[in-house]
Amino acid sequence: MPDSSSATPELSPSNGAAAPRRRPRPGERREQILQALATMLEQPGAERITTAALARQLSVSEAALYRHFASKAQMFEGLIDFVERSVFTLVRQVVDHPGDADGAQRAAHIVTMVLQFAERNPGMVRVMVGDALVFENERLQQRMNLFFDKLESTLRQCLRPAADAEGVAAPTAQAQVRAAALCDLLRGRLQRYARTGFRRLPTEHMDATLALMF
Repeated sequence: MPDSSSATPELSPSNGAAAPRRRPRPGERREQILQALATMLEQPGAERITTAALARQLSVSEAALYRHFASKAQMFEGLIDFVERSVFTLVRQVVDHPGDADGAQRAAHIVTMVLQFAERNPGMVRVMVGDALVFENERLQQRMNLFFDKLESTLRQCLRPAADAEGVAAPTAQAQVRAAALCDLLRGRLQRYARTGFRRLPTEHMDATLALMF
């Protein structure tokens, strides 16, 4: 997004006077920066993006970026915030309003929903699988690890009653194993999506795959 200081002013159709420049809403420039970063992550070879390249994408100076973010790590934190907020808002809807779905169905729904989110947001996938974080602050990868830990915990909570209903001798252990396997499936599908340049969709044959898991 071009910097407003260098943009050519539009002319009013009535008198030819320069129209006043619209001031960005609070946080709007930050959103533009994060959107540009996410878009760049969708491109081939985008595992490492420099602030210089990001500034060129936005037609601003690097100093303009640092007026809104203290560091590039903070920009990636903004993307992680988006992933966490988006995914866990949907997860809460599944958990809090199960309807007629049993625990296994809720777990399957959560897995499908996460993969659908990834399919719609390919740039975020490079963050979720850690490709874009390799050369960044270690705490960023730790946050994504915690993201998957939290997902696995939620899946385990869904699956524990299902194991009870099946009369399994060790329902907690079975729920733990299934939840871990589902998270492995999630990570593998996301990795494949990124490694194939977003050609192999993560939701490919999803119903049939999940049917094998339960």
